Amino acid sequence: MVTAELAVAIPSVVLVLALCLGAARAAVDQIRCIDAARVASRAAARGDDPARVRALAAASAPAGATVQVSGVAGGGVRVTVSVRTGGSGALPGWDLSASAVTPVETTS
Repeated sequence: MVTAELAVAIPSVVLVLALCLGAARAAVDQIRCIDAARVASRAAARGDDPARVRALAAASAPAGATVQVSGVAGGGVRVTVSVRTGGSGALPGWDLSASAVTPVETTS
């Protein structure tokens, strides 16, 4: 009797554990996207070379992330970092993104 109950319970526990680990990985990737956008936005606002801005973002972002740099009205710089995470096996993936806007620094 216990064997049949255990045979049903173990796959359920494994599934819940896989979902929890996937959610934790997504949370870490989201934090990395936020950090990458922030670092790259500050570098762009300082006037760093666009290649350096993208390199800084790529160094902080999760693997496979895309980086978009654009200007905003009022003299600011917006950096958006996006990545698709999760999606192993039958589990769905998530599209994550983070943006940071920083005003352009002026030199006196």
